[in-house]
Amino acid sequence: MARRSNDLAVSGEAAVAVDRELKVISWNAGVEQLTGIPAEEALGQPCWLMLRGQTLNGALLCHRDCSVTRYAREGYGLPRQDMTIATTHGPRKVSVSTVILRDRAEPVLVHIFQDGQRPKAPSDSGVDVRLTPRQLEVLRFLADGVTARGIAPRLGLAETTVRNHIRAVLGELGAHSQLEAVARARDQGLV
Repeated sequence: MARRSNDLAVSGEAAVAVDRELKVISWNAGVEQLTGIPAEEALGQPCWLMLRGQTLNGALLCHRDCSVTRYAREGYGLPRQDMTIATTHGPRKVSVSTVILRDRAEPVLVHIFQDGQRPKAPSDSGVDVRLTPRQLEVLRFLADGVTARGIAPRLGLAETTVRNHIRAVLGELGAHSQLEAVARARDQGLV
C-alpha cells in the first residue's frame, strides 16, 4: 500500500484521525479500502456521521457526544472495542483501538480499525439484550473493575444515578451480581 503525503495517520491498518470537534482530519488509504468511502468525502466531516458505529447488538456507539472521545480526552486508556461500521457495501464488523495524541495544542484522536472482530465465546442465552448507550458505558467500566463511586465522576453523574444504571444492566442481563453481569456481557459480545 503506497503512502500518501496527506495521511496524518500512517499505519498498516485502516486509520482515521479526528480533531477536537470530531471532524475527520485524516482518512488513510486503509480506511478507504475498508469502508469504500474516499478520503475526499470524509475529510472535514464528523467521524460519527461517516462511520455510524454500532455495538454488535445494534446499539448506537458513534454520535456527536461520543463517550469514547470524552474518555480519551480526559486521559483514560480505552480497550479495543468490537463494533460494526457503515461501508458502501453495508455494515462491517471491525475491532477499533483509539489512541490520543496529546503533544499538540489541540488533542487528536486516532482510531485504528482491524477488519473482523476478536473471537468471543458463544452465548448460550439467546437473549436479545437492549442496553442504552449510558448503560453500556457503565457496563464497560464495571468490566474494567471500576466501582460505582469511581464511575460517577468519570461520567459526571451522581453515584445514585450510576447505581440505578447498574441495577438496570443487571435486570436486562438477568444477572444477580455485577460479576455475573460482566460475565454475561462478555459472552454476548457487549464488552
